[in-house]
Amino acid sequence: MSTNRDILEGLWAEKKIPILRSAIFDQTPQPLPTDLDWDRVEGMLLGLAIGDALGAPTEGLRPRFRRRIFGEIRHYLENPHTGQRLGYPTDDTQLAFWTLEQMLADDGFVPGHVARRFCADRIFGLGNSVAGFLRRHREQGLPWYESGPPSAGNGALMRVAPMLVPHLRTASSELWVDTALSAMITHNDPASIAACVGFVRLLWEVLRMRKTPPRDWWRATWVETAAALEGETRYRSLCPRYRTYEGPVWRFVDERLQETGHRMKTLDACESWWSSAYLMETLPCVLHILARHAGNPRQAMVRAVNDTRDNDTIAAIVGAAVGALHGRTGLPKRWVDDLTGRTTTADDGRVFALIEAARIRWESPLP
Repeated sequence: MSTNRDILEGLWAEKKIPILRSAIFDQTPQPLPTDLDWDRVEGMLLGLAIGDALGAPTEGLRPRFRRRIFGEIRHYLENPHTGQRLGYPTDDTQLAFWTLEQMLADDGFVPGHVARRFCADRIFGLGNSVAGFLRRHREQGLPWYESGPPSAGNGALMRVAPMLVPHLRTASSELWVDTALSAMITHNDPASIAACVGFVRLLWEVLRMRKTPPRDWWRATWVETAAALEGETRYRSLCPRYRTYEGPVWRFVDERLQETGHRMKTLDACESWWSSAYLMETLPCVLHILARHAGNPRQAMVRAVNDTRDNDTIAAIVGAAVGALHGRTGLPKRWVDDLTGRTTTADDGRVFALIEAARIRWESPLP
């Protein structure tokens, strides 16, 4: 029976996965602290769902226009269908928690099964890349490893946090293997896969921390990982200010964040390079927000929701990171209490049930 590592090695040999064979795939992550509280893992997963729900109603609006209409968003907006200020999911939450659900069923990550799970229910706010995956896999019958479009959108990055969970008690380099395969299901693109592995490394290291890291740690750590995977690719900025840039996403992110030194306010920084679903825009926004506000999870997520255009996904990614750092108890109680926890149209509480099932399955040897 082939392991995920065997699958990845075969994909490299057949040139079907467009990332470099970085040394990270042979490196075992440092073990998590023996006294790590599950609250931190729960915070990571809930932070993703909460960020998604906070941003969803105003996704895609220009930040200054959004502010004129809604003021500063600090809680869930009223749902037009229910009249209630509750947190409802988009595809960010759905795909992340369907991944967790399938890993629970399989006792680990089986890429073909996760791909099939993505095809089983209606996806809210379906993006172009995931729609392309569905056409290839569900309608055309292509295998999962040939179904992901070569897209540098943020649709894989937004759902990647649960990949850590099956590896919590047995830290191994298989974490990086599983993450790369997970990313390529829907976005078989060097920048996307590199971004996902880099972000999973951030999350793992954050779970090991007892205090907020230095501001520049976020940029330096992510760039170190992503550059070795993405290599010297050629992407172009869509932002007029940087229209002459052509090169890898990791270098664009590195240059922009070193230029600002994290001194600019979030709105000004994110408007300077834009804040769409394109990774060349999403990643500098995420890392800039974390550098400035990771010590305050409420403020980090409020800035992500209010100061970016693709605000549900950027807030979901930021939420996973600050949730891992501060835990569920560090997130505003009202946000947790008013989250519906849905992954479909009528399964309220499912998110919480999956997190509890994951705790029972994978918490040991954590206390």
